[in-house]
Amino acid sequence: MLTRSTSLAYFLSLFTSFCLAQQSGKDELTALTVMGQETANQRPVSTYETPISNLDFDPRVDMQSRNMAEAQGDLSIRGGTFENTGVQVGSATLLDPQTGHYTTELPIAPEMLSEPKVLTGAGNALRGFNSNAGTVSYTWSKITSGGSLTIGGGDHDLNFQRLHHALTGSYGDSKDWSWGAEIEGSRSESDGTIAFGDHSFERASGRVQLVGPGSQTDLFAGYQHKLFGLYGMYTGDLYTAFNPYEFENIKTRLFLFNHRKDYDERSTFEITTYHRRNSDHYLFNRFSPNQNFVHDSKTNSIGVSGLHEFDDRIALNYGLQTNSDEIKSSSLEEGAFTTRNYYKFSLLPEYRHKLDKEESLTFKAGASWDDTNRNNSRISPIAEISRKKEDLLGNIELSYLSYAESVQFPGYGAIGGSETSGLFRSNHNLNSETSKNLELGYQLKRENWSLNAAVFYRWDENLVDWAYIGTGARSAENVDIETSGFEIIASHEWEHLQALASYSYLKKEEDYGNLSIDGSFYALNFPEHRVTVGLIWEPIDSIEIRIDNEWRDQRENVLRKGSDRLLYSHLAASYYPSQIGDLEIFLAYDKPWDEDFQDIPGTPGRGDQFSFGATYSW
Repeated sequence: MLTRSTSLAYFLSLFTSFCLAQQSGKDELTALTVMGQETANQRPVSTYETPISNLDFDPRVDMQSRNMAEAQGDLSIRGGTFENTGVQVGSATLLDPQTGHYTTELPIAPEMLSEPKVLTGAGNALRGFNSNAGTVSYTWSKITSGGSLTIGGGDHDLNFQRLHHALTGSYGDSKDWSWGAEIEGSRSESDGTIAFGDHSFERASGRVQLVGPGSQTDLFAGYQHKLFGLYGMYTGDLYTAFNPYEFENIKTRLFLFNHRKDYDERSTFEITTYHRRNSDHYLFNRFSPNQNFVHDSKTNSIGVSGLHEFDDRIALNYGLQTNSDEIKSSSLEEGAFTTRNYYKFSLLPEYRHKLDKEESLTFKAGASWDDTNRNNSRISPIAEISRKKEDLLGNIELSYLSYAESVQFPGYGAIGGSETSGLFRSNHNLNSETSKNLELGYQLKRENWSLNAAVFYRWDENLVDWAYIGTGARSAENVDIETSGFEIIASHEWEHLQALASYSYLKKEEDYGNLSIDGSFYALNFPEHRVTVGLIWEPIDSIEIRIDNEWRDQRENVLRKGSDRLLYSHLAASYYPSQIGDLEIFLAYDKPWDEDFQDIPGTPGRGDQFSFGATYSW
């Protein structure tokens, strides 16, 4: 009998043989450079593509998923938690005031956004908003004419469809102005890779765009509706006697306006304003409709960021975001308030000293101010010194040393619920969270390879964690944590092969001030050692094979069932037949190795998934 891995290898060999037999002189594929993205794969296996797809393998973040990343994924950066990791689109962070679990609810087609950047240290202190550990930042892409239709399916009764189309044209008789319009619709459904892990997703998004000399303006609207289940999704193994066949019904609406202007040599200005509404109907037991919790949160925000260069030596970095939120909830209205206004203003002047034509030193020193109408304000310093060398060929060498502080205010899940009853118990007396980050980094970029490395030390005071104190429930607690870490990411491109590899190390020392705490669900759920390897191989012009791998050694957690170690892979292959231009036939396999690692302690991990399909582009 064939094992799972040998069956996969046999299937891939048949697929490759078939494609070789069909090959007859197709035009060379456009190379997708690993140095422009941090994972080999971008298309997921279990549903349609989203902006967060395959962040599982991104070495800069840790995606802790329930069911799958596109269902409910918690992003953490350098050992932080999901709630102190921000997601930014344009100049505004899309705040989830309820818990932070829904920060990654982005009803936006991936074509509309750039590859994500990860902001840490001074960058996060300057541009991040209510996110102490780091920020995943996206910018709006320029619309190009064309579109695609994707149809696919797989085992576990998976089927998915996706349609995307965009138009562009000149604006009047002007040669300097153009317009664009883009629309997308996606859906998927499946019985799930484990029992009661079914899902049904749909998304519709669209935007119009105006592009002028050095400027781009986007007006966007998006809607997403997700239904999915998982046994012990949030409660884990604590409530097995009550049969926690948990189920989520989430609706997200996003309306956003963004304008960016580039002027002079380096100066930029960007403004983003949005309205976001997230409705969550959570069932503790899908077979007992009376055990349900309903939350509806609304957020309105304006964000401004940019850099103004006064001359070739002096410049000013700045950022501003204001945010107002409100929540209506069946269980989170017991705290002191259900609405809050946030304010953040950052200034970071810089002075650049040229050492020669290719090399310069840059000094930055400034501060950010954070405040709400419910909390005390705080001023946090930001400082960085960097050395950069760049030649005419585009080779770059950068080293930097930074120190930054930031502040964060707990969400309604932590401060708005009951303190004495329920599945998730709040703490109305939680303090604001503060973080101090010291970081030393080095970056090197050459034509065919790159290297990024950093060592850091972060002090988190009054970090909000959800802890287990032996009562069967989890409660919000403040904790002081000191985190030290090291990370290195390298990529290389050959003629037919592209590769990316990374290693990261994390160590934490924590103090809850409470000896009765038995376990941590989030703050102490992190990999002490993590390795990622991604490969893109084009053996011939019409075949492309992509492989993402991750190995991790997770810190021991008394709440986790099974191993603390994980080997996880995502394998995919694409065939581009020469007989039909612009057609891609693809197959993918997720989690081929027989393991059941729990991303969230006590919550079942997903199983293996096979999918296949075709995309026709025009």
